[in-house]
Amino acid sequence: MKRPGIACLWAFILTLAAVPALAAPYVVSISQIVEHPALDAVRNGFVEGLKKNGVEATVNVHIAQGNPAVNVQIASQMLGEKPDLVMAIATPSAQAAAQKIKDIPVLFSAVSDPVGAGLVASLDAPGGNVTGMTDMSPVDRQLELMREIKPDLHTLGVIYNAGEANSVSQLELLKAEAKKRGIDTVEATVTNSSGVFQAAKSLVGKCDAIYIPLDNTVVSALESAIKICTESKLPLFSSDNDSVPRGTIAAVAIDYGRMGEQTAVMAKRILVGGKKPAAMPVEQLQDLEVVVNKKAAADMGVTLPESVLKKADKIIE
Repeated sequence: MKRPGIACLWAFILTLAAVPALAAPYVVSISQIVEHPALDAVRNGFVEGLKKNGVEATVNVHIAQGNPAVNVQIASQMLGEKPDLVMAIATPSAQAAAQKIKDIPVLFSAVSDPVGAGLVASLDAPGGNVTGMTDMSPVDRQLELMREIKPDLHTLGVIYNAGEANSVSQLELLKAEAKKRGIDTVEATVTNSSGVFQAAKSLVGKCDAIYIPLDNTVVSALESAIKICTESKLPLFSSDNDSVPRGTIAAVAIDYGRMGEQTAVMAKRILVGGKKPAAMPVEQLQDLEVVVNKKAAADMGVTLPESVLKKADKIIE
């Protein structure tokens, strides 16, 4: 963990290759609430996407390391950079940027519930200066996968931060879909990443498996949950594919790198094409990937069915 405060945020400036056909370089400021593989993939995909689409830009990256106060300070700092566009990764960063920045286009990415988070008026007509991409999890497909892997799944534990609007929205959807399948849910909440270990431990003996939603606090400390689940032979599932190589058993979700690239296409329409966020519908990736981890499954006492292995897009041995 880096030392707290603005001064110790790691930030870098990346100048993309010049393309003579386009205007002089733009300035793009990126805010990211915390470092973890899914959000990093969005950021890297976005930067590469600008490059692929011929957008010459100076990109300033700010990462709050999960600190809410720093997250708010970043929004003010970005305003001082006088960017042509702000790109906010994940709900907390998007909310801070939207509250502080009113006259500069703000694009968000990896936000589960943009309407519920107060970022846009509606998905089709955002209004204001904010639009972007949603990553709302396909909880119905995820529950189907979990039940296929563990047919005796009757109670599902969920670890989440009740302070993250995206997690709360996803939990409500999950509970509704779980009820349809006769699956009960039991919750364990955290307020920061250091609480993940104890939250996972508290669920042992109370559920048949644990599910990690798109919760930045929990995902940033995923290894704590993996340790408990491995020791307790308690299956652990995630709602993002980037957590599977880290040690969850399986996920069906979007490719966050591709989401970043598509967000860059939206940025080009704003920067080069002059489009206004107010009239740009919120977008979503339609293609989903199934990723499974055979070693994690074995470590947690689960044998992956052949039917799951056959449909997996990626298998971690």
